[in-house]
Parts: sequence; structure tokens; C-alpha cells
Amino acid sequence: MIKASRYFPFLQWTKTYDGTVLTSDLLAAVIVTIMLIPQSLAYAMLAGLPPEVGLYASILPLVAYAIFGTSRTLAVGPVAVVSLMTASAVGQIAAEGTLDYLTAAILLALLSGGMLVVMGIFRLGFLANFLSHPVISGFITASGLLIAAGQLRHIFGVSGGGDTLPEILFSLANQLGAVDPTTLAIGIGVLAFLYFARKYLKPLLISIRVPARLADMMAKAAPILAVAVTVVLAAGLDLGSRGVALVGEIPQGLPAFGAPALSLDLISALLVPAFLISVVGFVESVSVGQTLAAKRRQRIDPDQELIGLGAANIAAGLSSGYPVTGGFARSVVNFDAGAQTPAAGVFTAVGIALAALFLTPLLASLPQATLAATIIVAVLSLVDFGTVRRVFAYSKSDFAAMAATILVTLGWGVELGIVAGVLLSLLLHLYRTSKPHTAIVGQVPGTEHYRNVERHAVITSPKILSLRVDESLYFANSRFLEDTVAAQVSERPDLEHVILMCSAVNAIDASALESLEEINRRLADAGIGFHLSEVKGPVMDRLKGTEFLKHLNGRVFLSQHEAVSMLDRNHTDDSEAAKPTSEGTQTSAGAPRS
Repeated sequence: MIKASRYFPFLQWTKTYDGTVLTSDLLAAVIVTIMLIPQSLAYAMLAGLPPEVGLYASILPLVAYAIFGTSRTLAVGPVAVVSLMTASAVGQIAAEGTLDYLTAAILLALLSGGMLVVMGIFRLGFLANFLSHPVISGFITASGLLIAAGQLRHIFGVSGGGDTLPEILFSLANQLGAVDPTTLAIGIGVLAFLYFARKYLKPLLISIRVPARLADMMAKAAPILAVAVTVVLAAGLDLGSRGVALVGEIPQGLPAFGAPALSLDLISALLVPAFLISVVGFVESVSVGQTLAAKRRQRIDPDQELIGLGAANIAAGLSSGYPVTGGFARSVVNFDAGAQTPAAGVFTAVGIALAALFLTPLLASLPQATLAATIIVAVLSLVDFGTVRRVFAYSKSDFAAMAATILVTLGWGVELGIVAGVLLSLLLHLYRTSKPHTAIVGQVPGTEHYRNVERHAVITSPKILSLRVDESLYFANSRFLEDTVAAQVSERPDLEHVILMCSAVNAIDASALESLEEINRRLADAGIGFHLSEVKGPVMDRLKGTEFLKHLNGRVFLSQHEAVSMLDRNHTDDSEAAKPTSEGTQTSAGAPRS
């Protein structure tokens, strides 16, 4: 049973499911459903898909995640960034509005789902670590700007278009003379109302003695009110005949279940975008899930989350949907509304299904400007220039990766943006670790501590060079270590011993081992002893399996203090703790674990 519950987490929370939990989940589902209906329609439009596809992507994926996911409150469905990435990927293959476009989007969900499941089975959640927080933050900020700019054409009532910020702005500039005043009035009005509701409605309601929870629910339901009012206005005033673009007829009913016709050429064209969507969606989802789980002292399993999200995307592809992931806004709403288990997601799916069955005829008169305003207000919360400033102040290299991600995303598209950010992050990491921080250390008087001679008043000996390397040793920095030791030795004519302090060394690869052997040979030829101190247990275990310790012309010491005390016979210590011990100091034939 334990093994089964690992792969089917719902077996755990269903054991204690009772009426109280059911009530909480039902209430949360009602609130999230109200929020999700306009969001699903809007994000489908953002992805270049018919609006009903957004509803389809909010039904079966929620059920699949409830079965396989580990977060109790994560709300899965269409999100802004993944919708933008979908539009970017599919737009290169087929024209928007065609059957091929829809087929490609559905296949993208299936591919993404399959990749996520395989990654989960092989426990590859660590791959997401290659997306650093500055890169993800920069990508989301740039995506938010792209999405908002791309929706301006619907606010203005012009054709416009483009995949990059320059293309979008240039297209809008050429269409300014064709702006529709009625559409602009609707768009600006809805924007102002939604901004006011997001920023000020809750405090205003609380000030007139509305209960805080009810005020929060009313503020989050503002998009539904905007939809209802503009639908009534558009239908009553026949705005469609006056040039206002409407959503139009939405097919009534549930999605057909089944996979699209597969094409090897189409699959190969979508593999890279599917992988990027999978990784970005996983990072966003796990970040949200871990944050919310920590608030209730719960935990999620990242590898099982891969399977849960993969199942959700496969369900989306099999039900005429497109790629989905855990959304920040709706997950927070789900959490705040009191959801206790993933059953809230199942109830939400039922609510969306009922909307698809009975409410879609009412949405035919919905102005596209309303959905565009909903998207703009939602995604501008993703734009975080404060983080950009903080990263710039703290780390110029991380800022370089973030800035590159932002600029490439805005100027060349979302896929190249995320790839550029990841590649630059890896290159900067290799560059930083290729020249690790090294310090000559000496004894802090009256203690057994050894610190950087440039930062502290310490005791040193002309006979001993104590060198600390603050990085694991591997192929990129092994030559740097050789050059550093050689340079320091050449400046010390009285030198008798070199001690490499390894307290910060967590690994030594084959290239670094060869460098250590070369350093040992050079120092031996010069009549200088080469010693190691404070070698960590796992590193020592690896060294014992080589010939290095047999050929080492010095010793391996348990601590830096023991090394200096034994090698410098004139060394004095107030605490008399420098006396060597048979356990702590060994010859090269055998060394202690630490």
C-alpha cells in the first residue's frame, strides 16, 4: 500500500476525507471556477486557439493531477507564460485559426506530458536546477511584457501582430489610424475596473465592514463581473455590427476524447518547444507548490510532481486541450479559499465542464477587448523590475544572465530567450569556477582557526605555504590550481612545505587528480613537501582508490592546525592543542576520514 500511495498520492489523502474537508474543497472549487472561466477563455486566445480550448484544458487535466500530483492546493490549468510559449512554437508550424494549428497545440500537450512522465520515472527533476532563479525571473518578466504588448491590438481594435516586442510595436504604430473608439473604450474601461478591483476593492469592502474573506472573494471575482457587464452591453447595443470584435459562437458541449493524427515531421518540429515548455512549466509549478505546502507544514515530491504534471498534459492532449501547468494566481486563490485536498481541483473541473455545457452560448457576445484586458492585468503582476534591480546590486554575473534572457526574449522570441539564459548561466558558472577564490591562510593567534592573510591578523611561517581553495576541483579549474601553486612557490625561496587546505573541496574529478599528481611531482623535484588537510570523507574515499596517495611526498592531515603544528617545529600555541596524534595525522599510505 505504501508503494502504491507513492505513485498514486490520492490514496493518502482519501483515507481521512470527511464532511468538513468536503465543504472546504467545494467552497474553494466554486471560487476557483469563477476565476478560471474568464482566464481559460483569455489564455486560449493568447495561445492563438479557439476560446473553448481553454475550457477543455481546464477539465480532465485537473482530474489527472488530483490522482498523480502531491500538492494539496496546486491548481493546474492554462497559464499565461505557457500559453505564450505555445503560440510561439505552434505559430512557426501552422497559421493561426487553422485545423493544423489546433492539431499542433494538442500534440504539443501530449509531447510535453510524455516528457514530464519520463523525467519523473527516471527522477530527473534536478534538470530544472539548470534554470536559475534570475533566468526564470527574467524570462517571466519579459514574457509578461510581451503578452501585455501583444494584447494591445485587441484593446485598440486593430489587426496588428508579431512574435517579438519590436514587431508588435511596429505593427501597432502602423495601425494607430485604424483604432476603433468603441473597442478602445471597452478595453480601457475594463482595464481600469480590473486594476481598481485588484488594488483597492478588497480594502474598500473591508472598510465598509464586509468580512475579509468575502471581500477577498468579491475582489477575485471581478473578472466575472467585467465579462457579464460587457456581454450585456455588447448584446444590448449590438456592438458587433459597429466594428467591435466579439468572441463569437463557442461550441457547446464537452471535448471529444482521443489523440490527433500523428506526423513524424510535426513531432520532430515540436520536440524542442515541448521540452522547454515542460521544464519552464515544471519550475513554475514546483515553486508554487513548495511555497504553499510550506505554509501548512506539508511537502511535495518534485519527481512525483513531474508525473502529476505529465499526466495533466497528456489528459489535456487527449481532450482537445493544450499544455497546462500549475498557475500561481489560481493556486493562491485555491489555497486562500480553504482547499484541503486535490479534490477541490476535481470539483473545479466539474464546474468548468458545466460551464462548457450550458454557459458557452452566453459568451458569444463577449468583446475580445474584455479578455485582452483580463490578460493584461493578470500578466503585469508577473513583471518584476524590483527583482532586476536587486539582482543587479547583488551579482553582476547573474544580472548578465537575467538581462540576456529579457533582451533575447523581447527581441527574438521566447524559445531563444530561455535557451540564451540557460546557456549564459552555465557559461558564467564555468567561468567563475574556472578561477576559484584561493587564499593563503594563517593561524588566528590563540586559536586553532586559519583565515585569509589579507583579511585577518594571522601567524604564518616562511617555511610553510597554506593554500585554501574555495571550490571543488574539476577540469575547468585544474590548470588554474597548478599555475597558482607554481606562482606562489616561485616567490618563497625558504619554502619547505605546501599544504592544500581542502575544507571547501567537495569533489575532485580525473582532470584535477592529474593536476594534483603534477603538482606533487614538481614540488618533489624542488625538495618541497606537498600535504593535504581537512579532506572530506567522500573525497578521501575516491582518492584511496587511486595511486595518488601512494606517490604523495607529504601527508594527509585531519586538520590544518595539526598540519602546521607538525610541519613547523618552531610553531607555538597557547592552547597546546598542536600536538600531533596518531589518529589525526597519518602518512600518505593511509589517511583519516573527515
